[in-house]
Amino acid sequence: MADPGLSGVRLVATTLPGMAGTPVSEDVSIPALSRRAGQLAKEHGCDVVVGFSHGATVALDMVLSGDFQGPVVLLGISLTTEDEAAFFRGVVRGSQKVGIWPMAILLRLMPLMARTAKAPELHKKELIEDFKQNRASDALLACVEYLDYIAEDRDFAAELAASGNPVWVVHAEKGDGGLTDAERATLHTAPNVTLVTIPGSVFLLPDEAPQETAAAIASALSHVS
Repeated sequence: MADPGLSGVRLVATTLPGMAGTPVSEDVSIPALSRRAGQLAKEHGCDVVVGFSHGATVALDMVLSGDFQGPVVLLGISLTTEDEAAFFRGVVRGSQKVGIWPMAILLRLMPLMARTAKAPELHKKELIEDFKQNRASDALLACVEYLDYIAEDRDFAAELAASGNPVWVVHAEKGDGGLTDAERATLHTAPNVTLVTIPGSVFLLPDEAPQETAAAIASALSHVS
C-alpha cells in the first residue's frame, strides 16, 4: 500500500472473518462475504477491488454476482480445487473429520513460513504477529466454505472472461494458487483479462511482490472512467 506506484491513491483494507483473529459471528460463505465486501466497496466509493488467495475468491464472486461492477485484481487465486494445494485441502478436509487439530498444526506452522518470506524484517514481524492471532476453529469454518465454493461445478475462468469486467490475474510461477492449462488458455484469450506471471517462487504475493502488485492495481485504476 506504501508503494510509490500508488502514491495519492486512497486505499481501504479489510480483513476477512476468521483471518488474523477476526471473529466468525455470521455467514462466512463466499457469496455472503461477497455481499458484505460489495457493500463496503459501495460505502467507500471504491473504484477497484483487490483480493489475495481466499480474498481473491471473494473478489471473484463480487464480479460474477454483480456485487461489484468495476476492475478487479485477483492475486494468487485458485479457480478450481485442482488449483489449490493438496496439502491444504487435506488439512481442511481432515479437520472436518477428526477435529480441528490438523488445522491447529497448520496455523502453528504459518509463522515459520512468514519468517522465510522475501520481505523486510519489520514487515515479517508484523506478518508473524498476524498469523499468531488465528484461531483454528474460526479459520476452519472459513476455509471449508472457501473449498466448497471452488469445488462447485462451474467454469470460473469462462465466467470471468464473459463478465466484461477488466480483470488482472496475478500469479507466481510457483506459490499460492494456480491455474490449469485450460483455465490459463481461457483467460489468455479473453480481451478483458490481463494475466501477470511473476518469475520464481512467491507464496505471499502482496508481501513478497509489492511492486508487481502495485503495478497491477495502478493498471486497473487506469481503466476507471
